[in-house]
Amino acid sequence: MSYRITTDSTCDLPEEFYRERDITFVPLSLEFNGGQYQDGFDEKLTAKTFYDGLRNGGVASTTQVNPSEFTAFVEPYLAAGEDVLHLAFSSGLSGTYASCEVAAADLREKYPDRTLIVVDSLAASMGEGLMLYYVDENRKKGLSIEENAQWLEENKLHLCHWFTVDDLMFLHRGGRVSKTSAIFGSLLGIKPVMHVDNEGHLIVMAKARGRNGSLEALVDHMEKTGGPDIKNQMIFISHGDSLEDAEKLKEMIRRRLGCEKFLINTIGAVIGSHSGPGTIALFFMGSER
Repeated sequence: MSYRITTDSTCDLPEEFYRERDITFVPLSLEFNGGQYQDGFDEKLTAKTFYDGLRNGGVASTTQVNPSEFTAFVEPYLAAGEDVLHLAFSSGLSGTYASCEVAAADLREKYPDRTLIVVDSLAASMGEGLMLYYVDENRKKGLSIEENAQWLEENKLHLCHWFTVDDLMFLHRGGRVSKTSAIFGSLLGIKPVMHVDNEGHLIVMAKARGRNGSLEALVDHMEKTGGPDIKNQMIFISHGDSLEDAEKLKEMIRRRLGCEKFLINTIGAVIGSHSGPGTIALFFMGSER
């Protein structure tokens, strides 16, 4: 039996990815420089305008999906007779997953003949996007909705997120580092190397000196946990309006590990509000997070 795959906008994937796979997402929203926007492909706020605005001192605040928004998004599919597997933004970073589950409980009562499964991805940005890629591949291979959800639960803690930021002040605003650490780290050219842990939280794992040092550290972690099949994997890289460095990371990985399959895309406005311009993030499947 066929079923629909849905997610939310924080996957940070290109528009053609969703269109080619007939996958839809519910957008988170944000307020930026006095305007109200939806995350995703809001033509009123391009990636360049957003990141230039952040560089010039703009401040963004983000809002999770609420139960009524999720209901309005997913109910038409259930009403049309479709089952739905929904991959949600990490519960360690947002209340969106909890909102989806609240709405889903009511929808399951209203549509008892339909199957609606909501999975906490424990992932963010193109880490969540990479999980979505595998979910779609599994559907193409014939996995049922229940089998696909089970695959997610069994494999999501093997989804590795490693990233570095260019400006520590954005992490300070998000409560990830102290103001003192942000100021002195910036003065000394320190670039934190972070990952998303098993609870879906952002954790500072190491500190590198300079941009190249931080990119090398990302590849080091990939080499350590990627496993013997890493060169055959699909590798996702996201960036905060820093395509040149994303391409540099890609070439580092290609030279050292032999990987050939990559997807690179810009970090969306909701995630970018907290990570800032210049963020570089790397996603792959590994032995552990």
